[in-house]
This record gives sequence, C-alpha cells and structure tokens, in this order.
Amino acid sequence: MSLDNQQQEKRRPDWAALAIAAGLAVVAAVIAWSTASHGAGANYARVGPTTFPYVISVAFFGLSLWTAIEAWRGDFPEREKQEISPILWIVGGLAAQMLLLKIAGFSIATGLLFAATARAFGRGPLWKTIPIGIVLSFAIWIVFAKGLQLSLPAGPLEHLLF
Repeated sequence: MSLDNQQQEKRRPDWAALAIAAGLAVVAAVIAWSTASHGAGANYARVGPTTFPYVISVAFFGLSLWTAIEAWRGDFPEREKQEISPILWIVGGLAAQMLLLKIAGFSIATGLLFAATARAFGRGPLWKTIPIGIVLSFAIWIVFAKGLQLSLPAGPLEHLLF
C-alpha cells in the first residue's frame, strides 16, 4: 500500500465515533429540552435549579462536537476486535437479576449476576462463582436491609434466615 493510500485510509471518518457523537448530541438536546419544559424554577436567584442541567447539556454538546471533529479526522486509535461472548454473559446476568429480583430475592438474583460477570471476565467455573456470589450478596443484603434499614427484595434465602 502506498503512502497516499495509507493517509487516505487514516483520514477516513470513524463512523462508530460519529455515531457516539450523535448520541451525545441527542443526550444534550434531551437534557436541555427536559429542563426547559419543566417550567421556571426559582426566578429570584441567578443560579437556580435549572442552571446545572443546562451546564451539563452544554458539556455534552461540547463533547459531541469534539468527538465528531476527532472522528471526522480519523484521529481515534484503532480499536481491538470486540468479543461478543463476555457482553452477552453480562447482559444475560443483568436480565436474570432483573427478572429474578422479586421472585428469588436480592441474594440469589445478585449472586447470579456476580457469577455471570465473573464468567464474562474468564474467572472461575459457574459451580464455584454462583455460591460465592450468593454469599457475598447475602452479606450485602444484611448490611443494607438489617444494618441500614433499607428495603431490598427478600427471597426464600432471606426469609429462611431472618
């Protein structure tokens, strides 16, 4: 490949980064629209409850512009090939936790999420990580539900021991 072709290849826009820039611009617009549509806050002060969301919106829009410029120049480093299997394990673990939270309780549902995340990172077999995750999640449930008196979903394990 000649030097000119390499420069043209490098100068080609990074479409994934442009999509991220568009997403950031949409988030900025939604924050600004939501803040504007909630009516006036405290008008007696220069810095009121609507100031900070507008600052965040401007920051997101600035990041969007910066990302778009860098993407158009092709200045982002080349990304590694994405592995889909770990992503599916984590998303599956999150879905299992959300579906099982009310039925199985916090400890079991979050233990399964722990095991799926460990599997995604290539750590330990499921027969080992599921019990470890449940024990750790149960300890967290005790701290939050009993120690701090916060309401976390209790399942069969929590009802059995408390």
